Amino acid sequence: MSLTLLEKVVLGLSGLTSVGVGGFILAAPHAFYASYGISLGDDPNLLSELRAPAAGLFALGVLMLAGIWRAAMAQISIVSALVVFVAFPAGRLIGLAVDGMPSQGIIGAFVIEMAIAALCVFAFRGRITRANRDLAESYAQS
Repeated sequence: MSLTLLEKVVLGLSGLTSVGVGGFILAAPHAFYASYGISLGDDPNLLSELRAPAAGLFALGVLMLAGIWRAAMAQISIVSALVVFVAFPAGRLIGLAVDGMPSQGIIGAFVIEMAIAALCVFAFRGRITRANRDLAESYAQS
């Protein structure tokens, strides 16, 4: 599957963001969360619980970037970008509803995540539409 220039740019932005955030949390969780005004302390259980999803975010970012150069990875790269950048803002919306208003830093992250999600949906809209059509046709045939 070949990608358009826009798709490559969006995968690059998504992948670099995921690798950057995931890598920062893996390497220096105290510094990362302090930038949001969150003090973590030294609880190894909490640090482990933060590093584990950070490793997943890092790995998904690598998958997003891989699709730019390897055509065979393009589809999984697109799915990875959509999953990450639709799920993160969705989780933040749930947090807003259940927990209340977070700090301005968290709201800033939410805005960036929403912007990247919108770029992903825009860039990959043709592929999403085709996938939905193909799925509907396969159900109609069975």
